[in-house]
Amino acid sequence: QMKLVESGGGSVQAGGSLRLSCAGSGYTYSSYCMAWFRQAPGKERIWVAAVEDTGTTNYADSVKGRFTISKDNAKNLYLQMNSLKPEDTAIYYCAAEPSHHYVCGRASLFETDFGYWGQGTQVTVSS
Repeated sequence: QMKLVESGGGSVQAGGSLRLSCAGSGYTYSSYCMAWFRQAPGKERIWVAAVEDTGTTNYADSVKGRFTISKDNAKNLYLQMNSLKPEDTAIYYCAAEPSHHYVCGRASLFETDFGYWGQGTQVTVSS
């Protein structure tokens, strides 16, 4: 059974950095579109960044130039977050969807595009 487990969240001051990790296991297919989403209190879960199995990346405008998504050959996923702002405070989730569903190529991604999710990790940025 496929499983995604996030780690690396925490509390930082504005301008600081954090690196999130997502360890995956039990993959059924050879390639996946993998992504990070976040959900602030009382708000919907929104897309942050995605990376296709080929390495092609895509970012939400709110994090471009500050966040970097990456993955390794074992399909572990990472999110390097720099220049953090208080509005980045949220629970961060990693997600995966088989590449043959052609999700990563879309301009914007949504929660309903992904079928596999981790449990989330809290990121808090103080001003």
